[in-house]
Amino acid sequence: MPNRSAGAASETTGRPFRLPAPRRTGAPGEHSSETTARLRPVPADPTPDEPAAPFAPAAQGTTTTRPAAPPRPAHQPSAPSAPVTPDPALSWSATRPLVSFGEPEGYDGDARPRPLGRRGASQAAAAAVCLVLGLGLISGAVTGSWLVGDSGAEGSPSSFAAAGSLWHSVPVDQLFPPTVQGRGAGPGGADRTWTRIAVAPDSGCKDAFDPLLRKALAPVGCDRLLRATYTDATESYVTTVGLLFTTADAPGMTALANRFRKERLDRRSDLMPLPYAAKGTPAAGFGAPQRASWTVSVLTEAPVVVYAVSGWADGRTVDDPQPAGDAVEADATTAAAQAGLGNEAQGLADRVERDFRRNVRSASEQPS
Repeated sequence: MPNRSAGAASETTGRPFRLPAPRRTGAPGEHSSETTARLRPVPADPTPDEPAAPFAPAAQGTTTTRPAAPPRPAHQPSAPSAPVTPDPALSWSATRPLVSFGEPEGYDGDARPRPLGRRGASQAAAAAVCLVLGLGLISGAVTGSWLVGDSGAEGSPSSFAAAGSLWHSVPVDQLFPPTVQGRGAGPGGADRTWTRIAVAPDSGCKDAFDPLLRKALAPVGCDRLLRATYTDATESYVTTVGLLFTTADAPGMTALANRFRKERLDRRSDLMPLPYAAKGTPAAGFGAPQRASWTVSVLTEAPVVVYAVSGWADGRTVDDPQPAGDAVEADATTAAAQAGLGNEAQGLADRVERDFRRNVRSASEQPS
């Protein structure tokens, strides 16, 4: 029979040495005939106040107490078998942004958010400034419409009557100044200077207009006609500007203005005004065939029709005259437009009309 102890020794050759596991109290001791090692029970961790005993192997047949495990370092993770508790400092709830409910927001005219039900001091001040500026712009527009010639606004009855009598109460130099400055009136915004070279005696309207234009103006009548002819600084162009004082009332002038606008009578070449050609001046040869551009403006706040007609000072004839409103356009290609004759007629008529309106204001403001 083989020796069991010798076989056991040979079976354990090469195995790692293990200390005998401590046995629980009351458990039977290991028998020499057992060929397998018993599993050691894992006791619970000692309490913090329980002292740790030094490690020593237990003698066979005796009961020993398992020493307490040394405290783990703070930086080592917990054992896998123990439940893991997250650190509150590393939780997302500890670092998430604080959300609070504020005042509801609305949106202004520029789609910018603003709190509802509340207006800051700066907004109130800005609103007040806008109100003041708006009133100023409105009053300025009313005054400007009178100065620059807005024929859509009627003046007061007193100013309308005063305007009709200016032909004999205002000096000619105020109606037709000897020199007229036209800043920005030329092509491309160039400045212009016009010098008066002739003034026609005040007269009626007989032979002053072509038959078709005389017929178009007949509904408002003719009280007086004043005319003057100007030339530019180079004496290359000549322009006649006229003031026709009518006998019509305000509704009659409004009706004529509406007809000119709707039927575009101011654009018809067969309704061009006639120039005033004065002998011994650069305008001596300025007749009907020399007319190159023109403009006609029917006022509604005064019984007056303002017009101007321009041409070359050298007496050349024009086969394709063009209304000033078209000749001043940037894409106009006619000879009159390229020479700037539309600017001559329009610019001079605008400034004479502006001076006339100033005279009307001065006359209506004088005490009666």
